[in-house]
Amino acid sequence: MLINSNFEKYEAFIRGLPLKPRYSPDDLLVPELNVLREGPIEMYYAPHNDYSNPTARIMIVGLTPGWNQMEIAIRTAKLAMLENKSAQEICKEAKMAARFAGSMRSNLIHMLNELKLHAYFGLADSKALFEDGSPLLQTTSLLRYPVFVNKKNYSGHNPELSKNALLYSYAYQLMNSELHALCHTALIIPLGKAVETVFMRLLSEKKISEEQILWGFPHPSGANGNRQRQFEQTKMEMEKILRNFASLQQ
Repeated sequence: MLINSNFEKYEAFIRGLPLKPRYSPDDLLVPELNVLREGPIEMYYAPHNDYSNPTARIMIVGLTPGWNQMEIAIRTAKLAMLENKSAQEICKEAKMAARFAGSMRSNLIHMLNELKLHAYFGLADSKALFEDGSPLLQTTSLLRYPVFVNKKNYSGHNPELSKNALLYSYAYQLMNSELHALCHTALIIPLGKAVETVFMRLLSEKKISEEQILWGFPHPSGANGNRQRQFEQTKMEMEKILRNFASLQQ
């Protein structure tokens, strides 16, 4: 389902883009797609996180889409527009293509398989979560649209998310809203410590329960050179959380 009408604000610009095998930052990091700006911080529109799966049993939450995800989402949306698809279909196709695209998705699936998450949800492989039509998964970001600092992907630092009033308020309000829209008590997987800070607040406010948060999951980006070490350090505790969550759902 579409979770807001923001797509309508940017649809005409995306429709007017020339068809290319790949877009450049000069094509997309433009005023027509700018959502907000504060000093070196800029947020730009991408359509994939405007599509949501409210019946999900698993919710994977990243920090913000990066440039690669933005480019794939808009290029996919452009192609879907040429096929005269509806706004919901356009945003859904963009989501299927762009969410954690590239090596990040491969790394994510590998770690989920290491935890045997798929077995708790009756799947042969965690890769099936990302297949079109899977009813189990909702993917999103604390910052729904791509954020850049000095034109580079925002990493949650410089400025630190929890210390930047604009970004932190945006992330908190958005996540509160997305959680409220879920039909079930979902297993929530925050990717990285920056993302966890918002869920710690939501937990302290009793808007989520301790049992549904898979704490300690490292960000799957290839730029996270400590990913495997972090995973090994928290693997046993994450396995325990998964077992407990599964038992509570029975």
